[in-house]
Amino acid sequence: MAKSAQTATAARIEPLAGRTGGAAGVTVTPAKPAFRVSLRANTADAAALSKSLGLELPLEPKASSKNAKGRLALWLGPDEWMIVDETLDPLSDLAKCKALHSAVDISHRNAAVVVSGKGARATLEAGCPQDLGDTVFPVGAVSRTILGKIEVVIHRAGETEYRVEFWRSFSAYAFGFLNEAAKDCLA
Repeated sequence: MAKSAQTATAARIEPLAGRTGGAAGVTVTPAKPAFRVSLRANTADAAALSKSLGLELPLEPKASSKNAKGRLALWLGPDEWMIVDETLDPLSDLAKCKALHSAVDISHRNAAVVVSGKGARATLEAGCPQDLGDTVFPVGAVSRTILGKIEVVIHRAGETEYRVEFWRSFSAYAFGFLNEAAKDCLA
């Protein structure tokens, strides 16, 4: 009698689950679990990829786009985007696209926190050399930059809300840094 193959499924354990931080006027919280895809393609194929994803891939530096279901596309370079979706795996949509592209699941590699409140920008600027002011970093802007000693992707999701993506191995550092910066910025 032949034995059937066993299937193993990896369960994603969020590295910052249950943690909260911040200070008066700033909240630092883990972002909801999400699917993340690193997408590389020629910009000539962006229209086909956009159709498959159900949102327009941004083609301008520091730009992002979001569809009605919450799927987010972050511009990281002339041929590079990060796709973030809290409910549906973008890889299944990209698999249907005939345009030449590279799509890699980075869901387990990355983690994110949301920094919000009136002191959110000052909290981020405590460790980020980039100007995050309204005129150069408006709502919807995105940038790969440095926070303290780590590489991050910062997305300005709202007037006083930022999503900060980083490698999960830096989760404790990023959360601790932002939590302390929140306290310092409002002291």
